[in-house]
Amino acid sequence: MAAQRPYSDLINRLKTVGLRPTRQRLALARLLFSRGDRHLTAEQLHGEAVAARVPVSLATVYNALHQFTNTGLLREVIVEPGRSYFDTNVTDHHHFFHEDSGHLEDIAGEDVRLVALPAPPKGKRVRRVDVIIRVHLGD
Repeated sequence: MAAQRPYSDLINRLKTVGLRPTRQRLALARLLFSRGDRHLTAEQLHGEAVAARVPVSLATVYNALHQFTNTGLLREVIVEPGRSYFDTNVTDHHHFFHEDSGHLEDIAGEDVRLVALPAPPKGKRVRRVDVIIRVHLGD
């Protein structure tokens, strides 16, 4: 049996969604997806890339994260204007946002029950509902 090339799973994952597996995309995908489900900012991923000696600019990290999000490999969670996290778990779920630490915590999709949603604007349909429950230390 032939040995599998390093990163062949990541190469296939990128190709499956129509992204060319460049050296930088592969390096960022390895950092993102090799540690299980996680939430991180572009700045955090850039810091990990620098620590791993991956020569990549913050702008390239942002571009790759948005490409991964647009193709369904990641999910962007916007907690406030100008503050986004990228989630490697793309299944149906929601989040607790710990305001004091900036930590996101997953909530299983079935643990949030909505009784009703307003009708979407004419010609539109609801694609997904994202619930972010903001928590902080009690007084």
